[in-house]
Amino acid sequence: QVQLVESGGGLVQAGGSLRLSCAASGRTFSMYAMAWFRQAPGKEREFVSVINWSAGNTYYADSVKGRFTISRDNAKNTVYLQMNNLKPEDTAVYYCAGGSYYHRSHTRYDYWGQGTQVTVSS
Repeated sequence: QVQLVESGGGLVQAGGSLRLSCAASGRTFSMYAMAWFRQAPGKEREFVSVINWSAGNTYYADSVKGRFTISRDNAKNTVYLQMNNLKPEDTAVYYCAGGSYYHRSHTRYDYWGQGTQVTVSS
């Protein structure tokens, strides 16, 4: 089993920045990729970004491209999401996920964190 714990959410004004962290423990060697998703009230879970655990390849949703950066620290088994130039529409609960596929569909991920709230005020 793998456990994922997110941190770093909070309240920020539009144009501000936040950095989310996702610490993995347990059988982390079983994961090929880790991703960030978000879910706003009344909306479906939305793909944000994914990173390949070993090679570091990345992919972003168009809505965050150029503003968000995903990275990982293999030694710490931690994935980060640096979010810059935040907009009110970025407000959501952000979840990290891990699994055997490098994919943008949430159905391809086996492990999930508990989520962290990000609120961007206008």
